[in-house]
Amino acid sequence: MITVNRRKLLGAGATGMGLLGLAGAVPAWARGGDLLSGVARKGFDEVSGSNIDLTVARSAFSTGNRRGGAIAVNGSIPGPLLRLREGTTVRLNVHNQLEEDTSIHWHGLLVPFQLDGVPGVSFPGVKPGETFTAEFPVRQSGTYWWHSHSGLQEQAGHYGPIVVDPAGPDPVQADREYIVVLSEFSETDPNVLYDKLKKSADYFNYEQPTWTDDYPLSGAQRRNWARMRMSPVDILDITGSTFTYLINGHGPADNLEFNFQPGERVRLRFINSGAATYFNIRIPGLPMTVVQADGQNVEPVEVDEFQIGIAETYDVIVTPGNDAAYTMVAESMDRSGMGVATLASAPGARATIPPLRDPPLLTMADMGMGGMAGMAGMGGGSESMPGNSSGQGAARPGMRDTSRLPADVEVGPGLAMVSANPVDRTGDPGVGLSDVPHRTLNYRKLRALTPNADRRIPSRRMELHLTSNMERYMWSFDGKKFSAVSDDPIRFAYNERVRVKLINDTMMTHPIHLHGHFFELVNGAPADRQPLKHTVNVQPGGSVEFDLTADEPGDWAFHCHILYHLVAGMFQIVTVANPAGGEA
Repeated sequence: MITVNRRKLLGAGATGMGLLGLAGAVPAWARGGDLLSGVARKGFDEVSGSNIDLTVARSAFSTGNRRGGAIAVNGSIPGPLLRLREGTTVRLNVHNQLEEDTSIHWHGLLVPFQLDGVPGVSFPGVKPGETFTAEFPVRQSGTYWWHSHSGLQEQAGHYGPIVVDPAGPDPVQADREYIVVLSEFSETDPNVLYDKLKKSADYFNYEQPTWTDDYPLSGAQRRNWARMRMSPVDILDITGSTFTYLINGHGPADNLEFNFQPGERVRLRFINSGAATYFNIRIPGLPMTVVQADGQNVEPVEVDEFQIGIAETYDVIVTPGNDAAYTMVAESMDRSGMGVATLASAPGARATIPPLRDPPLLTMADMGMGGMAGMAGMGGGSESMPGNSSGQGAARPGMRDTSRLPADVEVGPGLAMVSANPVDRTGDPGVGLSDVPHRTLNYRKLRALTPNADRRIPSRRMELHLTSNMERYMWSFDGKKFSAVSDDPIRFAYNERVRVKLINDTMMTHPIHLHGHFFELVNGAPADRQPLKHTVNVQPGGSVEFDLTADEPGDWAFHCHILYHLVAGMFQIVTVANPAGGEA
């Protein structure tokens, strides 16, 4: 087992990682000067084989009327599709042509920790002009993706898809397939976006309540939200006012097409490689059958719409009928914009593009008061906050009651809210989808297709709180941002089985990703059919539990996959001891 000096790595990786302080200074290319002449191609090539080269370079990118600096890999955004095969060995050579450090994390792939690609945790990063090679056996199949783990490079275009074909027969049969990579583009440098969020957390939210809006809120409800200094439309940090939403690098005006023949089984591999956006996926008039989640096969579930969290993947099967075309819609969770593509039976065929739906409103459940008797949602029925019949008081004391927290949660300026009654929300389809008139996906509908290998009862429990001061744009685990806990990792013994409970003490959904492992989501499925995930959405004010078998030795990143929350401090290190009993 290789021993890692974490202090040395943290020092070496601090600049590239962008976690030990504010994001790095804005480079010259993004300060309004001339952009590089090279413009990244939209879409991606496919690369395969035992030896693959990936070249990271500065570029420019344009979509619609937006043009700005970008980072492209092998000249395209997204970067190339890595087509691998289970049971083989691959050698991935990352060539850095940037003027700063870079990295690539193989999101969802089981690799030795020193090849996981996280500066400051498992390696020092790839210096300008240098090459880093990751060579490892491919131990799984499914849909995954790769992305930079250095600063805010991921937002600039440094990401791409991975498909691993199974060594044997694929239980999911299809006549054709398409990879659907969801992301965003802004002509504003991501460091500037982050700086604006730190100065004003709602800087990009243009859907705030006003005197003349159409939100179904009474006067008493509006006053209560104002007294709490909270917003019922605080859904996403950055919205369609700033982002153009992309599908395979193409904006809505690009008329991206996926061809089909009527009656074919078409496999769509959805990957949310966005930096800050949850997407709601639907194809009006065409049901979707979910067959895989986070690269792991599940029992088929037919739905009409599903919400995909940042860093999640879902594979679905669709069988288009005799319509000439079907519109694929990837609407942002706050409904401020959408990505659009077309399933077309002939070149140029088009279907109606549905309009943006009304923005959703947060509810009592999103404030951590779900399940408390007699409490209607702030956005639809209750005239006052619970415990305040006059409708004239301030926020319920329970929202600040730190006595509810365990002793290891740090109470300070980075913790501004405590969920009063954080209930399991795995049955919730996601913000804005609970009242749509069609079938949606939620975690409780997922069942592993084959029995899980480890059926032991967890030997201990662990509780972690997702914490924040949303007004000051401070994000953390247990009230402590990463820079304060870098030498105090979450520790697991090798092969121990632990039930981990995540409690969201904030009013935003967080996609929490554990590197190097799959965990079993506790969702009501039989113990041997709990779905395997590498990323889990924790709904606002709610909780999620998962069972983890800590069988991958080493130091691993554990973080919120909203890129700006990660940079702000919602990040930790998980250390799994080596089989001999020592620390990795």
